[in-house]
Amino acid sequence: SSAIRKISARLLIGILLSHAAIGQNASLHEYMEIRVKKNTYWWAGVINHGNRMPLSGPYQANFNSNYGNQVQPLMLSSKGEVIWSDHPYQLEYSHRKLKIQGPVQYYKGGGTLRDAYEYASRTYFPPSGKMPDSLLFTQPQYNTWIELIYDQNQKDILKYARDIIANGLPPGVLMIDDNWQEDYGKWNFHPGRFPDPGRMIDELHEMGFKVMVWVCPFVSPDCDVYREIMNDKYLLTNNSGEPAIVRWWNGASALLDLTNPDAFAWFRSQLDHLVDEYGVDGFKLDAGDFEYYADVNSFKPDATPQDHSEAFGKVGLFYPLNEYRAMWKMGGQPLAERLRDKSHSFDALQLLIPNMLTAGLMGYYFSCPDMIGGGEFTAFLDDAVLDQELIVRSAQCHALMPMMQFSVAPWRVLDDTHFEAIKKSVAIREAYKDYILELAVNASKTGEPIMKPMEY
Repeated sequence: SSAIRKISARLLIGILLSHAAIGQNASLHEYMEIRVKKNTYWWAGVINHGNRMPLSGPYQANFNSNYGNQVQPLMLSSKGEVIWSDHPYQLEYSHRKLKIQGPVQYYKGGGTLRDAYEYASRTYFPPSGKMPDSLLFTQPQYNTWIELIYDQNQKDILKYARDIIANGLPPGVLMIDDNWQEDYGKWNFHPGRFPDPGRMIDELHEMGFKVMVWVCPFVSPDCDVYREIMNDKYLLTNNSGEPAIVRWWNGASALLDLTNPDAFAWFRSQLDHLVDEYGVDGFKLDAGDFEYYADVNSFKPDATPQDHSEAFGKVGLFYPLNEYRAMWKMGGQPLAERLRDKSHSFDALQLLIPNMLTAGLMGYYFSCPDMIGGGEFTAFLDDAVLDQELIVRSAQCHALMPMMQFSVAPWRVLDDTHFEAIKKSVAIREAYKDYILELAVNASKTGEPIMKPMEY
């Protein structure tokens, strides 16, 4: 019948497109075992496991989790091999044997790690030719989280900014973190803590800062916005057809269904209002982790948790000043990707270089190594004991990375000697900022990582 012919034609087109996407010399597999030869090494796209790359000891990963950070469904070998999938898969490595469970594409290739990366980049995540706002690379970033935590307010944010200048640090991007808003999903400045947000942002601009505010895809079920958009079907639902209430680190909330074009447009309209009304320059887009999208129903019936994370990632494409922590399959795009929050410890400091190198190899080359001294706020509460040398070493590590982000105020927690070392690290970055920006521009055009392991 005509209907059957139409279905058959669609299936044939799908098969042809699928094979076209595989690329020359690549093959499809549902299960693979690779005997890893001596002096051959593999990198996997789990950014939070970068310290375990290249694989040497026993290792397991499941791409149904993003491990609190970016992931890319990609593996690269030092001999030019590539494994890729548009879907989650499981991998296991032990005794020089690599096992892959799930639908993957395998490219035999040949040559080097660089050959493998260049094939993967041009085939699966080609560079967009665009990059995030250049200020993210040329000047330090300052995030209000550690200083204010959940007490984000106009008076203290302005004080933080003035103290940056007064203590001899240059202005850059200033990020106003979680709890500036009236409620989750109600993206207005809290009227009690921000009596004149427009004037605040004007003052920050006059000081030389660009201003980002924290947002997430959650909506509080107790606010009026929830009731309005619930009726518009903008929220993910449970099996009863009611909005799904998801537990996350700040409680229990509904979740925007960004596979619904109308919900996507509504979320963008809320962000655009902040830009147009107050002069906000960009957004820190937090959450988007796979775990929050499990067992929900959406506008796109077959949407996976990874699809929802990717949809959230696409919001940032409309705002050059952006930052993400969780991500799926958005390598090569002009998105600033931050390593997940690290503890205030030398062990955590050791993670920065390998995790940043892995991020670059997976196409997330516009990356930021968390916050200087660590981003886990519990380490900075009143009774916490801070290690001044650790904060200095962290700043020195950041200084020649793609981005450098402060949060804890170094002038508040350091003595004069250690704070002078901080300012010296900022001065070193200043001397190399044009070169760092040049590498970022090159990455946007060629896909070549900004930070590269020596093997590359």
